[in-house]
Amino acid sequence: MRKRILVSSAMGTVLLGVVLAVTVGGATARTSAVTPLPASSCTAVQGTGDKLLASDLPLQGAGRTQTIEMTKAIRFILEGAGWKAGKTTLAYQSCDDSTAQAGKWDSGKCSTNANAYAQNSSVIGVIGTFNSGCAEIEIPINNRAPNGPLAQISPANTYVGLTHGGPGTAAGEPNKYYPTGKRNYARVVAADDFQGAADATLAKQLGIKKLFILNDKEAYGLGVATNTKNAAKKLGISIVGFTAWDGKASSYEATALKIKKSGAQGVFLGGLICENGGKLIKDLRAGAPNVKILAPDGFTPVSADVQQSSGKAEGMTVSVAGLPNEKLPAKGQAFVKAFAAANGGKQPDPYSVYAAAATQVFLSAIGASDGSRASVTDQMFKVKTSTVLGNMAFNANGDVTSNPVTIYKIKGGKSTTFKVIVPANSLVAAA
Repeated sequence: MRKRILVSSAMGTVLLGVVLAVTVGGATARTSAVTPLPASSCTAVQGTGDKLLASDLPLQGAGRTQTIEMTKAIRFILEGAGWKAGKTTLAYQSCDDSTAQAGKWDSGKCSTNANAYAQNSSVIGVIGTFNSGCAEIEIPINNRAPNGPLAQISPANTYVGLTHGGPGTAAGEPNKYYPTGKRNYARVVAADDFQGAADATLAKQLGIKKLFILNDKEAYGLGVATNTKNAAKKLGISIVGFTAWDGKASSYEATALKIKKSGAQGVFLGGLICENGGKLIKDLRAGAPNVKILAPDGFTPVSADVQQSSGKAEGMTVSVAGLPNEKLPAKGQAFVKAFAAANGGKQPDPYSVYAAAATQVFLSAIGASDGSRASVTDQMFKVKTSTVLGNMAFNANGDVTSNPVTIYKIKGGKSTTFKVIVPANSLVAAA
């Protein structure tokens, strides 16, 4: 017999597509039927369902404000759906793949978390990861999960090699992530071949003829740097430098001097803000003040760029796959309005919108399934559903079929929408 759902909540609730207003808090908590994931990494179980969704995000470090808000968006969607997907009732746990010492995702935590998901028969799906390097660890573990593969949908991974091959990917990708031979991973954001093509297009539009490219040596950072390099070359932009920065360095003055001497008019920062990105921006501004700074979505949230660079991030651009809040379809606008109202009036970060969309895809896939892991994974690739991002579907690789990229510009210390770029398919192929 299905249990009636009564949940405690600190937020209002929206059922997207059928928008409803629900009172905040006050419900009586009940014991969930699921086996909880370890408290060492995960919150207490929320909801009272008999199947468990887990989110896997780095909840410590510079980006924690962003990722914690993403967990709120996931819960918001589940509450709005009454914690049900078809005949399946759901519960949810938010899990942390970071450590306080690292201040970001940790490979050991990613491995431990993924093994916990795979071995816990209550877990029917994973929303995550945030970082592509962590996804490289988790996907194959979930792929071999008992009675699986276990479905995984990322609201944020953009590294190309997770889903398909091409320039900038490593040997054996993506097949090495799927040891069973069956795909179990999809993402609701565009891969970095789209983002790299968009940033190269932006550089061209900004009049940059000589571009210097840095990367943080991580899978994501090196990948998006390579994609941008390839696309920029296709557009006739000269690449005057391609090198890595050390995330533990105390100074980047020498790097700034090298960039200035190269004659570069722009520099692309392929990597993460948590890899000492704020200090890098600060030193670039001091040593190469006339060079335009372009960065990918690894430099979100923009607030971290501003704070960690002591305000020197002014004028730099940050690309993020997807549309800005103000250009979302009607369902997305409804989510933005309702979520902001329940979240102290604060507009949701773009990745909170993607987290909401990933949750909606899971609701559709689970609702169409027979409730088993294998069935949910099968249905994930058959999903054609309306989400806060618009109509959502995946190709056989697990990539979304719609791929706009928004360019944000830091102006007055705040993130402002600069433009939306839909890169040409020929340029994406070259990236």
